[in-house]
Amino acid sequence: MNKPDPTTGTLAVPGATLYYEKRGSGPLLLLIPGGAGDAGMYAPMAAELAGEYTVVSYDPRGLSRSPLDGPLTDQRVPVWSDDARRLLDFLAPDEEAGVLGCSSGAIVALDLLARHPGRVRRVVAHEPPLVGLLKDPDPYRTLFAEVRETFRAEGIRAAMARFAEGIGEQTTEQEAERATELPPEIQEMAPRMHANFPVFLEHMLCPFSSSTPDLAALRPVAHKLVAAAGRESRGQEPFHGPAARLTELLGSPLVEFPGGHLGAVERPKDFAERLLTALA
Repeated sequence: MNKPDPTTGTLAVPGATLYYEKRGSGPLLLLIPGGAGDAGMYAPMAAELAGEYTVVSYDPRGLSRSPLDGPLTDQRVPVWSDDARRLLDFLAPDEEAGVLGCSSGAIVALDLLARHPGRVRRVVAHEPPLVGLLKDPDPYRTLFAEVRETFRAEGIRAAMARFAEGIGEQTTEQEAERATELPPEIQEMAPRMHANFPVFLEHMLCPFSSSTPDLAALRPVAHKLVAAAGRESRGQEPFHGPAARLTELLGSPLVEFPGGHLGAVERPKDFAERLLTALA
């Protein structure tokens, strides 16, 4: 299947200008990147999704091609969810949209649903690392603070090594082989992602993971929420655990997706097929 070239554009929002990419036709599907990723994170899935949806992804504020108007400070989930809402208002003002958020993008997607439920038809929140939902969140709050301090003292590589060690991430030979076969869109994104890591490690990791979802606002609209986690993330408590806990608190089933925390990047075709089912 040929991957459609995106239509690109920008949208001015309070404090930033957002770069976005649009593919396909049909109801709008907004893809919110996670971590240090940008719109390119979802490009390999476009061909699978664009036949049924107008697929929109974007670079969150302060990352890649979405510059801030002022100095960089700690990022706030409500500001990012307002950015997502403004994109929906701009691109699909008269319809409820589907939304996928992965990792920190899932935290944003949950906040969007809580604050603006009338703007979304279905939200798939894949592994939001909301460690406050865990029965014992302190080890992971401590871990993420250590990762930030390691970044300040020793840089990106040491910080990400501490991150991987702390969550119990082990790269198998098969996973390492997959990583060397990443789609060209992901390889193209890699330098931008590397440039984004200081923003993520210093200004996103701790503020986002320590935020608290508005469960009271989510309960009445829980029928619009799909809490999702990767099959390969079951042993990674800060990734799989919050999604599972959300289902307990909101009374909805946990939907498992192919792959692990980066399933959308590492297994885009399988992930897109599961996403289409979840959205339906």
